[in-house]
Amino acid sequence: MGKFITEITPNRPVFTDDDPQIELHTLNLGPTHPATHGVFQNVLQMDGERIVSGVSTIGYIHRAFEKIAEHRPFYQITPLTDRLNYCSSPINNMGWHMTVEKLLDIKMPKRVDYMRVIVMELSRISDHIICNGILGVDTGAFSGFLYLMEKREEIYEIYEEICGARLTTNIGRIGGFERNFNDIAFDKIRKFVKSFPPVLEEFETLFNRNRIFIERTSGVAAVDPETALSYSWSGPILRATGVDYDVRANEPYSSYEDFDFEIPVGTTGDVYDRFLVRNEEMKQSIRIIEQALEKIAKEPKDIFHADVPDFYLPPKEQVYNNMEALIYHFKIVMGEVETPKTEVYHAVEGGNGELGFYLINDGGRTPYRLHFRRPSFINYQMYAPMSRGMQLADAIINMSSLNVIAGELDA
Repeated sequence: MGKFITEITPNRPVFTDDDPQIELHTLNLGPTHPATHGVFQNVLQMDGERIVSGVSTIGYIHRAFEKIAEHRPFYQITPLTDRLNYCSSPINNMGWHMTVEKLLDIKMPKRVDYMRVIVMELSRISDHIICNGILGVDTGAFSGFLYLMEKREEIYEIYEEICGARLTTNIGRIGGFERNFNDIAFDKIRKFVKSFPPVLEEFETLFNRNRIFIERTSGVAAVDPETALSYSWSGPILRATGVDYDVRANEPYSSYEDFDFEIPVGTTGDVYDRFLVRNEEMKQSIRIIEQALEKIAKEPKDIFHADVPDFYLPPKEQVYNNMEALIYHFKIVMGEVETPKTEVYHAVEGGNGELGFYLINDGGRTPYRLHFRRPSFINYQMYAPMSRGMQLADAIINMSSLNVIAGELDA
């Protein structure tokens, strides 16, 4: 037998590979594996079914988004942010818009903030639906994924009503939205807020006290708060360890300080806690959306963008028929409006954690330098170390609970 060594996950000992009696073999977990999405590889050293060590490899889908963005005007970067975490792309869009607004010192109307909050919280629900649904599939329970699929479709229909797109939405603009929410959109949002909680409760009934699911997830890949913080974790997986850090509460943006909501936290930091935290966050998102609907009802109905003609593209109908609108359109598109020479960082609470945008501007029409802080990239660094000592089947469950989105891992 090999000798035990200390590792991240307690009660799951690891064998060292320096014992001649142990015959190790190498296993490629990915990229051609359903759980690795065809784009990330883990080279594992195995002692039978147990993982001794591993090295993670990324870059199979790298698209150089940051460099592409440095050659695009600010308002044309939104489609790139769509393709980071495409399970909750509107959060990416809003995060980028708020970064540029911070650069330009644009003050947003409250109604626009509340509209953005609604869209971002719907996106968070959509993201968590996918993560927890797929976690159920990876543990052998397919029904829960089907229970929630209809609700995810309803969220996409709301996006479609607001902006005409579904998955990669290109939603909103620097300075607000390109159009106002119509009555149909608000009706669909209210309908979703009422119909989703019972479905989520039914979903939880399938899993929360399911003996097979609990035994597959409880105690697996448990991480303590100190280790999670040392790896710069954020989002649901950090909160599952007991750390109550949430960008919406700790560094409020888009008027989140006006809302009353709780930050769900776990105790053990294992796969089961991550599942429970995401379920609770969906309930809090519904709570936030309900408050936003009440607040919007008290605001002027015709406001959906800030009054910043130097940076907000005018509607095409005005461009075709109004000389002043045509001039503003030309100046914005051709980059003739001066921008501050400075650097800014702005972060939002994405589906997987702190999604940040670090922008260095030299006064031109495009960013001088731009860096995306992608939570999936940060969170995934710990996958190989935390997999040591696990059974191979547990490694798949662990990866599913981290909700690593390929587009956000490789920007």
